[in-house]
Amino acid sequence: MNPSANNPASGEAHQDHAAIRALIENWLAATRAGDVDAVTALMAPDVVFLTAGQPPMLGREAFATGLRKMLLDHVIESSSVIDEIEVSGDMAYCRTRLSVTVISRHGKTPTMRSGHTLSILRKGADGKWLLTRDANMLGSPG
Repeated sequence: MNPSANNPASGEAHQDHAAIRALIENWLAATRAGDVDAVTALMAPDVVFLTAGQPPMLGREAFATGLRKMLLDHVIESSSVIDEIEVSGDMAYCRTRLSVTVISRHGKTPTMRSGHTLSILRKGADGKWLLTRDANMLGSPG
């Protein structure tokens, strides 16, 4: 684990790290609650999601459409361990280990996936951090 993930040097860096950690926790909680609007409020309009074997998902609306469709028949539970946060000005990246369980509302067997993510965030003029790029390396369900 990178020491900077837990020990930012300056007061501003500490605030930035705390804000990014809060964004991740809010994302997980909103997803668990099925609150698509709260999830999309944490990302830039031009967000790009990369997953292995799939074309890039472009934009907040594309993500919202996919998540809403998934939540019709499933509940998503997830947890994340932050391995690294690096901040430089109004840009940051975050490396995590993510575990996701997708639970059917119809009694089917849950699907579990886990793996690494690498996320790029941008701090807006309002001081709020938003996800702008995300590479998700979760393994295929086995």
